[in-house]
Amino acid sequence: MCGIIGYKGGKKSSAILLEGIKNLEYRGYDSVGIATIYDGKIELKKDVGRVDEVNKKLNFLELNGFIGIGHTRWSTHGKPSKENAHPHISNDYSIAVVHNGIIENYNELRKELENEGFKFKSETDTEVIPLLIEKYNKKNDFEKAVIKALRRLEGSFAVIIINKDIDKLIAARRFSPLMLGVGKDEFFIASDSTAFIKHTNDIVFMEDDEMVIIDDGFKIVNITDNKIIDKKIEHNRINYYSAEKGNYRHFMLKEIHEQPRVVENTINYFIKNNSLLHNYKNFNRILIVACGTSYYAGLIGKFLIESIVRIPVEVDYSSEFRYKDPIINNTDLVIAISQSGETADTIAAAKEAKNKKAKLIAICNVFGSSLTRMADTTLYTQAGTEIGVASTKAFTSQLAVLYLFSLHLAKINKLMNEKEINKKIKLMKKLPLQMKKILSNNKIKEISEKNFLSNNSVFLGRGVNYPVALEGALKLKEISYIHAEGSPAAELKHGHIALIEKDMPVVVIAVKDKTYYKIKSNIEEIKSRGGKIISIVNEEDEEIENISDEVIEVPETDLLLYPFLTVIPMQLIAYYTGLCRNCDIDKPRNLAKSVTVE
Repeated sequence: MCGIIGYKGGKKSSAILLEGIKNLEYRGYDSVGIATIYDGKIELKKDVGRVDEVNKKLNFLELNGFIGIGHTRWSTHGKPSKENAHPHISNDYSIAVVHNGIIENYNELRKELENEGFKFKSETDTEVIPLLIEKYNKKNDFEKAVIKALRRLEGSFAVIIINKDIDKLIAARRFSPLMLGVGKDEFFIASDSTAFIKHTNDIVFMEDDEMVIIDDGFKIVNITDNKIIDKKIEHNRINYYSAEKGNYRHFMLKEIHEQPRVVENTINYFIKNNSLLHNYKNFNRILIVACGTSYYAGLIGKFLIESIVRIPVEVDYSSEFRYKDPIINNTDLVIAISQSGETADTIAAAKEAKNKKAKLIAICNVFGSSLTRMADTTLYTQAGTEIGVASTKAFTSQLAVLYLFSLHLAKINKLMNEKEINKKIKLMKKLPLQMKKILSNNKIKEISEKNFLSNNSVFLGRGVNYPVALEGALKLKEISYIHAEGSPAAELKHGHIALIEKDMPVVVIAVKDKTYYKIKSNIEEIKSRGGKIISIVNEEDEEIENISDEVIEVPETDLLLYPFLTVIPMQLIAYYTGLCRNCDIDKPRNLAKSVTVE
């Protein structure tokens, strides 16, 4: 889940690379490094820490030259240390490499190289790459040496390589994202377009086992058969300025407050473009695969589709789905949900579905990502760039797409007429204003600051709000490092109630639905055991307020639309709790935005 970038052009490369790794830091932030070529030598600076603190210490801008590579690390092999930081250098100091991925056969390759006299300076799997290239570069045919080395690698990789003796940038990928940015007389190569989107929107998306050689132009070859591949340049639709923090203290808070606009944009985009008008009839069932927050969106999608369309839906973690030999065929529809479109397990699950002839729909936020290029159809969320590691606006935009898709299925299967669908969409269009009302509630900040100093908490919900409780617990864990359990409220007596102790915060979603009085009973049970009740309720609900320690009000809406509203207090509780505990909100420990390796 590291971030990598390379540059070749007429500008000072260190400035471009420093800017790029800052934009990629959400992918990993254990350590950072930059290498450039200048005056026939490799200049290198790297160390442990965040980009800004390492730059303050080392001053990356002192590096000269017009070609170089940069890296920001999320540790897999080897602890965060200066030695393990990228770029890694060959023994003869002629070759530098940055890498995202995992080399599964690195132990075997390391032993082979050590037996041949090569010396290792790090604990990483990456270091085998520059040493292998050095080994094969005896005939001074660098491109062939790189290909030969890459063919030896097992596992996943996106690599960018420089050689002090050659004015070229070489990069390749297998199962890890990589894309080429084409500017005017300059080229960028990175794991994510956010690294260079300020400079160019023209992109070439690299596929598995493709290698690009960049000099005055670029050439792409297949590393398995050396054949040249003709690739088209595509225009990326990302707005660079959406990746800036503005006046907000953290990206997470900015992105929470962007949700009303994001939901509105998503609704308007799909209605205006008729983007859901595809024939998805005659499927026996729907399977949803996803990870993390996207998985919880999928659980809500199950409620939406089954309630509105009456088609059976299964939801699976992508990591489980891919390894269990799932029973699927061409009568099944698989929906893969991923904010980045680069989640390794979700991509593997999607491939499994495609191999078994299922129809594949991607719900994704990133144009041209690996998942979207694989899918039969992509439903793009309109969230804009999400930088905060803890996902917020991506979640609600995924819900919007799933709700609209459910209505579309109801329409083409003649389960709802136009009038009924328009009525549902009219209620949906009220959501942005209702979300803004919740966002303006300063009471959520006060509740968070005085109730979440405990190291344990429980989140409860029922029906369509049960996945919201799971998401609330996840957000609190991610941002504040508090242990949090999410559970269906009805399961309280089946174990979770043993966790309740005096003054432990328990967040309960208790909006007025058919389980309202069941939830009320659960609250009474918790209260009798000393738990501190924080209830999310409808406005002017005195019944629940009278038995709660705190209440957070949300406006009334259609029962299936409540997750759009009830999730906002969860996100804000996590944010303000993390803030009062002095946690690193946008870069939580041990986490990265995109899980691009297993």
